[in-house]
Amino acid sequence: MKSISRTVWILSIISLLTDTASEMLYPVMPIYLRTIGFSVLLIGILEGITEATAGLSKGYFGKLSDVTGKRVPFVQLGYSLSAVSKPMIAFFVNSVWIFFARTIDRLGKGIRTGARDAILSDEASTQTKGTVFGFHRSMDTLGAVIGPLFALIYLYFNKDDYTTLFYIAFIPGLFAIITSLFLKEKTVIKNSPQEKQRFLSFLNYWKESPAAYRKLVGGLLVFTLFNSSDVFLLLKVKESGLDDTSVIGVYIFYNLIYALFSFPIGIIADKIGLKATFISGLLIFSFVYFGMTFNNDFYSFLILFFLYGIYAAATEGISKAWISNISKQEDTATAIGTFAGFQSICTMLASSLTGFIWFHFGASVAFMTTAAVTFLVAIYFLIKIPKPE
Repeated sequence: MKSISRTVWILSIISLLTDTASEMLYPVMPIYLRTIGFSVLLIGILEGITEATAGLSKGYFGKLSDVTGKRVPFVQLGYSLSAVSKPMIAFFVNSVWIFFARTIDRLGKGIRTGARDAILSDEASTQTKGTVFGFHRSMDTLGAVIGPLFALIYLYFNKDDYTTLFYIAFIPGLFAIITSLFLKEKTVIKNSPQEKQRFLSFLNYWKESPAAYRKLVGGLLVFTLFNSSDVFLLLKVKESGLDDTSVIGVYIFYNLIYALFSFPIGIIADKIGLKATFISGLLIFSFVYFGMTFNNDFYSFLILFFLYGIYAAATEGISKAWISNISKQEDTATAIGTFAGFQSICTMLASSLTGFIWFHFGASVAFMTTAAVTFLVAIYFLIKIPKPE
């Protein structure tokens, strides 16, 4: 634990609190949206647009963080916006206002992510990136266990009372804001531009970035293009005949596995290599989506969501650690933000496309397509991407 600094601990606790709030709502979000009239297609569009907002803003604010040499203000503002967005959803049941509230939430994520990940990168060495990012991801995901577990208990005693949960979710979000006040700004190398920064000016980094960055991010984006929101996995469980308790239960189980394995897998990745770890995660992901096509019982879903947790632990933090290792220190937030910007476009298309395929051809076709493409992407990484130094 020597590689986990005070700053990493603070950021991890903030993420835990924020994820507790967000994930308290995530498993009930598709159910809630269906009760107020959203179709599967509209849910897909909503998730795509909100994730696009988060991703594009990650690019802009990541670049702005590098340009100004500031990190902490972006982290504090981003977490604050996400916190206040939670009760807004309870106030507004009109589809337009739901889109607005969800966008505010995702905008907050976009503002904070590049700066936060740059801080994490600066707190680690090249040899400990997997460990630091894995620890943060583990704490972050622990909130995704606590939040849904609370929601499960609450809904057990207050059946179908989804609205109150949106108000309760503000409480851990408020504690996250308070905790962020303990962060201290450190000296950062400024990456001063020659011209004023426009919203999409971060995209210029693609041309300026190392070839290794473009190869890596290119593969990640193809995968993202077919990796839709987890909402569709939850809908699959729900439409297989399981009740709300079971839906939330398997989601809690997935996040528990994700949280438990992120830190040790990060340590392992520093020893065996980020590339090998990431490819293993992709292969597991492909297997899970194939499995989702053919299984409909609770215990099969438990096995698949166990593996899905392993996949997430082997890819989420690892990909950011990998990117930060092949970019300059003064470009870290921009490099991660630029990836997130392109990723958001692919995510929007992925969720919308999955919603369309599901709506017209069924869940099996949607899941089989994702599984097949992911397997091909794993082969691409194995053959075309060099092992990180």
